[in-house]
Amino acid sequence: MIKSDRLLDALLELVRIESPSREEAAIGKHLAERFGTMGLGVEIDEIGNVTARMDGQGESLLLMAHMDTVIPCRGVVPIVEDGIVRSDGTTVLGGDDKAGVAIILEVLQVILTNDLAHRPIEVVITVQEEIGLCGAKALDTGRLQSRVGISLDAGGVPGSIIVSAPSQNSLSVVVHGKAAHAGACPEEGVSAIVIAAEAISQMPLGRIDEETTANIGLIHGGRATNIIPDKVELKGETRSRSEDKLSSQTTAMLEALHGSALKHGGTVDTDVVRAYTGYDLTENDEIVHLIMKNMRSLDLEPVLVATGGGSDANVFNAAGIQIVNIGIGMAQVHTTEEYIALSDMVSAAEVVLACLLDTRD
Repeated sequence: MIKSDRLLDALLELVRIESPSREEAAIGKHLAERFGTMGLGVEIDEIGNVTARMDGQGESLLLMAHMDTVIPCRGVVPIVEDGIVRSDGTTVLGGDDKAGVAIILEVLQVILTNDLAHRPIEVVITVQEEIGLCGAKALDTGRLQSRVGISLDAGGVPGSIIVSAPSQNSLSVVVHGKAAHAGACPEEGVSAIVIAAEAISQMPLGRIDEETTANIGLIHGGRATNIIPDKVELKGETRSRSEDKLSSQTTAMLEALHGSALKHGGTVDTDVVRAYTGYDLTENDEIVHLIMKNMRSLDLEPVLVATGGGSDANVFNAAGIQIVNIGIGMAQVHTTEEYIALSDMVSAAEVVLACLLDTRD
């Protein structure tokens, strides 16, 4: 029942609408109008999240995706060749996550066109996912009826179900040294850059183990080449699917900073913020069981996957709504080589449709 041509048309239309994070008003309006035309009740909250509802029978099921895209995403020119959709190479495609949005639109259209009995449906399309899950964090989840749902924001082959995702701690650090003339009296200064560099060199970074990663991603400091730098700002993160490992890794990074500062006569100010909390589901959990059952009904073998990435699903699980991402085929996301196979989108749409038509409690 999924119409691949209509699904492709929806994707092509969506990726041509510019929607970098914090600039989603145009696509939000477009989606609200699309859902309204289908007869769904539609709301747009203060931050720009779009929520839509359709009555049905049985337990409500939430469908989720995000509408923002990473830069460069202005002036996307989609190219379709042999069933593969990509950009012209000057921008990202924006299939992350407009492919997910297109799948939701197609599934709803199939239900309406064929007058199919289905579960009550809630749709949430968030903003600002790419810059810290901001839309999901701002959403009033208490107004949602659904206690389970499917998020369409993952790569991987059809059949992939993301059942485990990490927690993330974000680190903001200011290293303080002492300024001095680099040529006349360098011995009177304390280089904040030296402190930061030595600390970073002593941190365990990159892939720590199969559950844990860490990174220092931003460094800013110094005023001129002839001044011993007295201030450096760092931003980094660590993620793990184990809370104990996350705590240990965070401590190791902080100890490296404080130890280096003490050695060289400087100081550091540190701020650690929980960006999001992980989740860990199994095939015995309701949403995983529902998806696995309906994948198998489509002769698609489910594969339970753990990821190192965070998504809106983290926020919803923390709020008590059991959500998992399923693979929709996105590849090389966040690069100008991003692409997606239409056949993978069709497979994902068929899974979502089967779950919606499964009205048994």
